[in-house]
Amino acid sequence: MQPYELSLAEAADAIGAGHLSPVELTESVLARIEATEPLVNAYAAVTADSAREQAAAAEREITAGRRRGPLHGIPMALKDLIDTEGVVTASGSAVRAGRIPDRDATVAARLKAAGAVLLGKAHTHEFAYGLTTPQTRNPWAPDRVPGGSSGGSAAAVAAGSATFALGTDTGGSIRVPAALTGAVGLKPTYGLVPREGVAALSWSLDHVGPITRTVRDAGLVLEAIAERGADSAGSGSEYGDGDRAARGGGLDGVRVGVPSEYFFDRVDPQVEAAVRTALDRMADLGARLVDVRIPLHRYVQAVQWGLMVPEATAYHAAQLGHAPELYGDDVRVLLEAGALLPAVDHIRAQRARTLMRREWGEVLEQVDLIAAPTVPATAARAGQEAFGWPDGTAEAVADAYVRLCAPANITGLPALSLPVGLDLQGLPIGMQLIGRPYGEAALLGAAGAYEQEYGSAPRAVVDAPLVAKK
Repeated sequence: MQPYELSLAEAADAIGAGHLSPVELTESVLARIEATEPLVNAYAAVTADSAREQAAAAEREITAGRRRGPLHGIPMALKDLIDTEGVVTASGSAVRAGRIPDRDATVAARLKAAGAVLLGKAHTHEFAYGLTTPQTRNPWAPDRVPGGSSGGSAAAVAAGSATFALGTDTGGSIRVPAALTGAVGLKPTYGLVPREGVAALSWSLDHVGPITRTVRDAGLVLEAIAERGADSAGSGSEYGDGDRAARGGGLDGVRVGVPSEYFFDRVDPQVEAAVRTALDRMADLGARLVDVRIPLHRYVQAVQWGLMVPEATAYHAAQLGHAPELYGDDVRVLLEAGALLPAVDHIRAQRARTLMRREWGEVLEQVDLIAAPTVPATAARAGQEAFGWPDGTAEAVADAYVRLCAPANITGLPALSLPVGLDLQGLPIGMQLIGRPYGEAALLGAAGAYEQEYGSAPRAVVDAPLVAKK
């Protein structure tokens, strides 16, 4: 196994034991970037020279006995929405081409303080306003999308060109690409991870979180970036112990809510079968499966769009009026449409969100977490506009991908996507776990128990299309 293939936890353990140096790991990942980027195009910018300098500094500190923690010397990528001092942060748009921030976003500063090595900025759908990240290809199948808007972050992790990455999630933009690329994606509780210095799409829906290869890795990253003193029974070092539940009884006795509606409607049969199998496996590990009703599900799309669209337009109002031609056509149309939405509709969406939060809270008093598909279909082909469902309906790709993720954004609940299988074309399938507010430790524990027993996404498959293409 090459160093770039190691999970964050594996690499951290090897560095801590003196079996691997940050320089060796970073050089391996940089070589992987060079080998995969012509095809995958996960990066908007690669900062190789700076990464080497950071890795060398980390090696010196660790050798001198000043290791900062498990992220020290670990190479990572940041979504191109996240400000990085002295490094171009363009949000995937000509609007901010060449923009170089003079300070780090809070999450970037925290990762820097933890000793992580910045490899570069990962591609995003322009200003995070989309679910495909068209600049980037899916490492599992280059003719497929990686998902979005954090598609570059997920593709880098899946391809081995970053040991971990950060993304943002407004309607599924961490979980969707994680599911489509066989990675683990964690959207924390709203407000748990600071968003200062991160370009906004929708202030009331945006979240920042990790995309990693394993559940344990996600916990290690969350521990470094989460707010301290948050109103959370799970705050603190528990985050870094993603397999805590596996060692302490795992899923035994955990009440897992299985939706009887909405989350399994208009879902590809292969996706449903994989998730149902994963649920049976959770039961085999001691979980108790409980049927649950999903409250107010018929209003999810209207509320998501009623909140997101006007907030995005408000954020971009000045620039949109000054130079609308700098935006891509798809994003510009959405921003212009937001100006036409009546204020009363935005207020109605806020009231509906309040009701949804209350009723989801009541459901989560009956169960410890909810398990369902992350997305209703695996990775679409590049340029594909819609999915066709057995009932004869068609659904736009972006609408399909956001449909099952939006409830956790509207309610602000923590949600995690983990790989649970492959379809007949060898494309990854993700299962989503949704937990109680600030219940990240329980969510990571349950997912970690499953992963410990059944493993994470196979790595060899990720290389197959890349090798075949050369």
